[in-house]
Amino acid sequence: MMSEEESYLQEIRNEYERKSFFLHHDLGADVHWLFTQALSALDSELYLPACTSFVNGIEASLRITMAQIKKPCIVMDLDNISTLSNSLLLVAQNNGLPIEALAFPEEKLFLKNLNSKRPNKTDVEIVRIRHNLCHGNFLEYTNTDLGEGNYFFTPECCRPLAHQLHDLCCEWTVQLGKFRAELFKRSNQL
Repeated sequence: MMSEEESYLQEIRNEYERKSFFLHHDLGADVHWLFTQALSALDSELYLPACTSFVNGIEASLRITMAQIKKPCIVMDLDNISTLSNSLLLVAQNNGLPIEALAFPEEKLFLKNLNSKRPNKTDVEIVRIRHNLCHGNFLEYTNTDLGEGNYFFTPECCRPLAHQLHDLCCEWTVQLGKFRAELFKRSNQL
């Protein structure tokens, strides 16, 4: 049995590991700070900034990694890399990135939707969420529990999404970190 002091020290270690998780997977400062700030926002119950920062971290990590696949060096410009979309995810998949780690647990049609084409194109969930959040469409998170005429939205309505995105980003970080380690081992130029 742990003493009270040992228990307290273990709690501090666990919290440190949680807060520094994104720093330890070789994503680069231009990415890991987006995730770290998202976690800080989540811990402060700032759910909208948490959601947008987690999504921005995913998008930045994809775009930067794709740029480094093209030219393994420090990235200074992302203008020629598309923003988060099914198309970008398909290109990333074709380049070996572990994009399946971006599928939500209940998203059973991830690969089917990823490969869908117009006129029946369906965005994968992370792309759909990105588009909604970045364009201010929070309607699906409106609380309707009190019945018609009593609908409301507060940032807390996005709490479950913020926690889902945190879990998704943790898995993405682990998988992308492994991919990037192999990529840079092969290129040995960064």
